[in-house]
Amino acid sequence: MSDEALLRVSNLTKRYGAMIAVNDLGFEVKGGEVLGIGGPNGAGKTTLFDMISGVSQPTGGRIVFDGRDVSGLSPEVVCHLGIARTFQLNAVFDTMTVRENLICSAYFGVRSRVVPSLRFDRSARESAAEVMEMTGLAARANQVASTLPVLQRKLLMLASAIASKPKLLLLDEPVGGLNALEIEQCAAIIRKLRDLHNMTIILIEHVMSFMTMLSDRVMILHHGAKLYEGPVVGLADNP
Repeated sequence: MSDEALLRVSNLTKRYGAMIAVNDLGFEVKGGEVLGIGGPNGAGKTTLFDMISGVSQPTGGRIVFDGRDVSGLSPEVVCHLGIARTFQLNAVFDTMTVRENLICSAYFGVRSRVVPSLRFDRSARESAAEVMEMTGLAARANQVASTLPVLQRKLLMLASAIASKPKLLLLDEPVGGLNALEIEQCAAIIRKLRDLHNMTIILIEHVMSFMTMLSDRVMILHHGAKLYEGPVVGLADNP
């Protein structure tokens, strides 16, 4: 883990009329760290991800990533700077195969393609093959995404994010709806990203056992504000 913060969030606020979804929130994430975020439904967790990834614009505050203020930038610019994310619902191209999904992510996710070429390049194809092996999807490379079981659809969304070669990976409830065996399969992949690839990860999860076994630190949100931030071991003892 690096001593330098890769992500700095300060005084971040998101209002929808009179409702405050995220309220003056501040935290940092170091390079190579895994931060777990928990809290009840409506606590502002996904709204936070939406602002970091550019899907939603902050009402106030700053988001600094890798030394650059990314507050209010568009999702594609944020992605090309090195932030990738998954969603609670499976966001993949249903009519394309696993391989086609990942080649597309590798080609368009790494940098801007103002005038795309007529064919995907060799680098995108190699990246797709590498990510398929990493996530256990190689055997399903030619399967159409809409026909995949729930676990493999989640893994394809994760693989699509990884294919863009992010410095920071945002995982929004990666194991929601999975059984214990499937949760362990996902955990093994995320451990590999953390331990072998030194990827910086922020994950939102309601399955507390999954979140605590993978995270270096935990942050709990409630009504858009920070209720707890600190080591996993201190979470259960905090009033």
